[in-house]
Amino acid sequence: MSKFNAFNFEQTLPIINEETEFFPLLTQQDEDEMRDAEIPEVLPILPLRNTVLFPGVVIPITVGRDKSIKLVKDAYKGNRTIGVVSQKDMIVEDPTFEQLHKVGTVAHIIKILQMPDGNTTVIIQGKQRFKLVELVQSEPYMTAKVDKFPEEKPKTNSKEFKALISSVKELALQIIQLSPNLPSEAGIAIKNIESPTFLVNFIASNLSLELEDKQDLLETKDFVKRAKQLLEYLTTEIQMLELKNQIQNKVRVDLDKQQRDYFLSQQLKTIQEELGGNTPDLELEELKKRSKSKKWPEDVAKHFNKETEKLARINPAAADYSVQLNYLELLLDLPWAEYTKDNFDLRRAEKILDKDHYGLEKVKQRIIEYLAVLKLKNDMKAPILCLVGPPGVGKTSLGKSIARALGRKYTRMALGGIRDEAEIRGHRKTYIGAMPGRIIQSLKKAGASNPVFVLDEIDKIGSDFKGDPSSALLEVLDPEQNTNFYDHYVEMEYDLSKVMFIATANSLSGIQPALLDRMEIIEVNGYTIEEKIEIAKKHLLPKQREMHGIQAKDISLKPKMIEKIIEEYTRESGVRGLEKKIGSVVRGVATRIVMEKPYEPNLGVSDIEEILGAPIFDKDLYENNDIAGVVTGLAWTSVGGDILFIESSLSPGKGKLSLTGNLGDVMKESAAIAMAYLRSHAEDFGIDYTVFDQWDVNIHVPAGATPKDGPSAGITMLTALASLFTQRKVKEKLAMTGEITLRGKVLPVGGIKEKILAAKRANIKEIILCKSNQKDILEIKEDYVKDLKFHYVTDMKEVVKLALLDSKVKNAKKLVREVTK
Repeated sequence: MSKFNAFNFEQTLPIINEETEFFPLLTQQDEDEMRDAEIPEVLPILPLRNTVLFPGVVIPITVGRDKSIKLVKDAYKGNRTIGVVSQKDMIVEDPTFEQLHKVGTVAHIIKILQMPDGNTTVIIQGKQRFKLVELVQSEPYMTAKVDKFPEEKPKTNSKEFKALISSVKELALQIIQLSPNLPSEAGIAIKNIESPTFLVNFIASNLSLELEDKQDLLETKDFVKRAKQLLEYLTTEIQMLELKNQIQNKVRVDLDKQQRDYFLSQQLKTIQEELGGNTPDLELEELKKRSKSKKWPEDVAKHFNKETEKLARINPAAADYSVQLNYLELLLDLPWAEYTKDNFDLRRAEKILDKDHYGLEKVKQRIIEYLAVLKLKNDMKAPILCLVGPPGVGKTSLGKSIARALGRKYTRMALGGIRDEAEIRGHRKTYIGAMPGRIIQSLKKAGASNPVFVLDEIDKIGSDFKGDPSSALLEVLDPEQNTNFYDHYVEMEYDLSKVMFIATANSLSGIQPALLDRMEIIEVNGYTIEEKIEIAKKHLLPKQREMHGIQAKDISLKPKMIEKIIEEYTRESGVRGLEKKIGSVVRGVATRIVMEKPYEPNLGVSDIEEILGAPIFDKDLYENNDIAGVVTGLAWTSVGGDILFIESSLSPGKGKLSLTGNLGDVMKESAAIAMAYLRSHAEDFGIDYTVFDQWDVNIHVPAGATPKDGPSAGITMLTALASLFTQRKVKEKLAMTGEITLRGKVLPVGGIKEKILAAKRANIKEIILCKSNQKDILEIKEDYVKDLKFHYVTDMKEVVKLALLDSKVKNAKKLVREVTK
C-alpha cells in the first residue's frame, strides 16, 4: 500500500522543468502512435532494481552495474531502444532471466548524463508494454526475444469511463493539495494531461506504491480495471492524508514556554555538537557502551536497562532528563561486585602496623586474627570494630594502616554533627536535589566493594525531626543485615558484607545501645611517657621535619628533651598536643636557620624553654599534706586520665553536708552514700555517732570551674570523710579510684589505664583499686607499671585500713577537742 507521502515527483518534475528535446506530457495521438508501433523481436534487457517504467512516462535512472553501463552506451550509439524490466528481488546484484518479471516496457534512451560523483544517469521514456519470451544471451549483457503485450482499448466516449478518469484526476489533485511538501508544478502537470491512458500511467508511476503493486498495475491488460485499481489506491491515500491532517489539527497548539525552551535547547545541542559536545543520543550510547563492560548482578543489569529505556523516552529539555541521567551514571560508577584482592602476608601486615603505630597491641592483634581467619576460610563477614579512646591516640589514622596492611582501598566518613537520616540512606529521587547516602557515595569514591571504611566520631551523631541517623546505621553495621543494604536513591539492594567497617569514638556513653551491640569494642587507651617518647622519635619529629623543610642534621631531640615537652608542656592521653609542640620547636629551628642565627642542632633545656616559653604544667602534680581529710583520687576525662584532690573540712553546726567544686549528680550521690555509710558504721571506725549532729561537713573538689561527674570518686570521698572524723592522715603518694555502695562494697570502674598513666605522671607510688579491675592492670605492659604498687580491695574497711595512718586520737571526744583547738 501507499504511504503518507502519496506522490514521488522527485524524478519526473525536474525533467519536466528542463528545456530538453522532448515534451513528456503526451497527447492521445502520441499515445496511439506508440501503442501501434512495431518493436524488435530481440531487445537488450535492462533490469531495474526499485522502480517500474510505464508507457509514455519519462524517468531518470542511475546505472551502476558494468553490464548495464555497456548496454545503455551500445544502445545509445544504435537505435536507442531497450527493454526495461523490474527485478523480483531488489537485493540481487546480478539478476538472472528467471529473476525478472515477465512484463516490461520498451524504452527509448533520450540522454546519457555523466554526473559529478562518477555515476551514469540515463533519461528514458516508456513506449509500450512487452512480454519476455526467451533468453538469447547473458553476456556482455542480457538480450531476449520479446512479444507485444497488447492493451485493450477502452471506450473513451462512455459516461462511466469519463467519470472514472475524472475521479482519478480529481483525487490526484486533492492529494497534491493536502500534501504541503509536494510542489505546485505536480498539479499543473496532471491538469495538462489529455490522454486518459497516459494520465493513469503518469499517476501510477509517481504514486508511492510498493514495487509489487506498480508491477501489478503494469501487467493489468484491461485499462478500466487498471484505472479502478488506481482509484482504490488514491482513495485509500486521501483517507490517510485526511486522517493525518485531523490528528495534526487536534494536537496543534501555540508554542508555549516549554516548547520554546525545547527548540532553543535543540539549537544549543546542535551548536554543542558542532563544537564537539555530547548530544542526548551520544550520551545514551555512551551509557550503553559502559554498561557492557560492567560486572554486576543480573537484577542490577535488568534494572539499568529498564531505566535506560526510560531515559530514551524523556525529552532532553525536561528537568527529569538530567535527574535520570545522573542516576544512571551513579549506577555505572558504583563498584558492583568489584573487589580488591586481600594481601594475606601476615608478617608484612605486622610490619606495616608496627611501623605506622607504636603500641596499640590489642588492636594490631585483632587485625592479624581477622587476616588469619580470612586466609583460612577465604570468605568471612567483615567484623565491625569500634575503637574507643581519648582524642589523639591514633584511632582514625589506624584505619589507613589497616587498609595498607590488607591491600584494600581506604575511605572515611565523618559522622560528627550528622542529624539527617538521609545522610546515611539517601534521598528519594522524587525530591529536588536528591542524592545518594554518604555510604554509597564513599563506596563510589573508593572504587571497590570491600574497602576499609572508617566511621569517624560515631558517638557524636545527633538526631532531630529529620530522623535518627544512628538508627539508620543499624542496618549498615549489622553483619547479618548489611548484605542487602537499601539506599533510597539507588533503589537497589547493595552488599556491604565485604566492607571492613571501623568506627571510632571518644566515649561509649553517647552511642545508642542497639548500635553498640552491633560492634566489637576495642579500647584504645592513652600512651605512657615511654610510648610517647618512642612515637615522637619515630613518627612525630620526622613528620614535622618534612612538613617544615628541615633536614635531620638540622635538629636533634634527645629522649630527655622529648620527656620534658611531654611532662611540662602537654597533659593528654594522646599525642596530638605533643605533635603541635614539636611542630613549634621545629619552626623555631627553621626561623634560626633562615635568619642565620647561631644555634646548636642538639637542643637543650634552655632552647626548649626559649622556643616554647616557661613550662605550662608542673611535673609533680602530687602535693604532700599534713592535714587529715584530704585524699588523692584518680579520674577519667575526655583527654585521658587525671588526678584530683578530695578536700573535706568540719565546722560547728547541725550535721549539714555541703558539696562544692561544680560536681555532677552522680558525684553528689557518691558523697551522700559515703556519709550515710560512715554514720551507720561509726563504731567500726572508732567514731562517736553523736559527732555527726554537732558538726557540718564540707566536701570540695578543686578546679571549681571544671565540671566533674562519675562514680569513680566514691571510695575517695569515703576515705576523706573517715580521715576527717578520725583525724588520721592519708599515706603519702597514695591514690585510689572505685565506686561504693551503701553496704561498703567497692565496685569496679572504667578508664583504668588512663588513670594509671595519670598517677604515674604525678609520681604516685601506691594505688587502691577494686579487685575486679585487676584484669585491666594485667593488660598494661609490665615495664610501664613496675614502679607502682597496687592494692586490690572489695570492701571499704580494707580501703580505710590501707589508706589511713595510725593516730593517737582514739575516740570522738578527743576528736572534738582536737578540732576545737
